[in-house]
Amino acid sequence: MAQAKKKRNSKHRGNAAGVVETRGRTGRKLSDREQSKNKSSGDAKGAAPRGPGGRPMRQPSWRSAATRSMVAVVIFVAVLSLLLKVPINETLPVAGLMLVFYIPLSYYTDRWLYRRRLVKDAAARKGKR
Repeated sequence: MAQAKKKRNSKHRGNAAGVVETRGRTGRKLSDREQSKNKSSGDAKGAAPRGPGGRPMRQPSWRSAATRSMVAVVIFVAVLSLLLKVPINETLPVAGLMLVFYIPLSYYTDRWLYRRRLVKDAAARKGKR
């Protein structure tokens, strides 16, 4: 009896969550010349500076500083009220005051670190040439 449908050539590569994980490069190895060509194209003048872990750095923003500060204040209030048994009506004014100081402190710390990484990155690029 003839087959009704054509058999598939490769496996379905989905996992239980439905995500299809792509396989890495399966062809031939790149020659030294091709590898150096690929590396040099990533170091173009307009390339984003890299932070720790090789990820592109993002400019600091007030929104990220506010989010980080809110998380710190929520943890602080939770520790005070749950572990130290301080009444919540006493911790809220302190939390508001902390928020007023933490947001600008977080933003300016991020900005200082960002500028420092930019200088280091520029020095590293200059040293490569």
